[in-house]
Amino acid sequence: MKASQFIKNIWPPIVAVLLFIIAWELATDFFQIEKWILPSPTDIMKEARTGAFSLWQHTQATLELMLIGFGIGTAFGLLVAFLLDYVPFLKASVYPLIILSQNIPSIALAPLLMIWFGFGILPKIIIITLVCFFPVTVAALDGLHRTDPIMLNYMKMIGASKADIFRKLKIPFALPTIFSGIKIAATYSVMGAVVAEWIGANKGIGYYLLLQKSSFRTDRIFVGICIIVLISLAMFALISLLEKWMIRYKPQEHK
Repeated sequence: MKASQFIKNIWPPIVAVLLFIIAWELATDFFQIEKWILPSPTDIMKEARTGAFSLWQHTQATLELMLIGFGIGTAFGLLVAFLLDYVPFLKASVYPLIILSQNIPSIALAPLLMIWFGFGILPKIIIITLVCFFPVTVAALDGLHRTDPIMLNYMKMIGASKADIFRKLKIPFALPTIFSGIKIAATYSVMGAVVAEWIGANKGIGYYLLLQKSSFRTDRIFVGICIIVLISLAMFALISLLEKWMIRYKPQEHK
């Protein structure tokens, strides 16, 4: 994407966010809203500067937890998707169970995970892994299923093995869809890390939010929310850059 096209695409949301922040600032001042109910953007920025060192320590803890869980969840999701596509019998029997598992909220599993694995890092990583693997698995399976049928028939005609078809045709064709799932998982991983920290931690953005909720520090809660949003956007942008580097073209679907 050219620089001019990028700027053309990015300026509308930036302008919308700036207008929203200005309206927010003016509204809190005009209606004289109490700071503990709804702080102004200026108050939030002041608090972010004041507690920058402590916030960075909490952010580092969340980033470490999130990246570990995201990496494991993505790898596990891809492994499951490749295995289910390679063995159709497994897909028919296991895929419905994967869909069913998503009806259980991750926060509801927290007490069980604490009982089984204690209060260490393991139950937190399990929660993030469960949050991340599902969108990756579903997106990868969908991409593998949409392999170009003409190319698929051609490779079968020339005697390509099942492994060659999977490695040289299906995976490259499914990459755009796989990256779509990974981008979703990247944003979910931040939410998963925050939820995981709620079940028992002594640092992290989730822990920070719990502390500020109990003391009614709404300005600090908004600071934590802003950090979560920024991490999510950064993860999405990094995965998007990796996608552009790995995928030179996007195959067209045959109708």
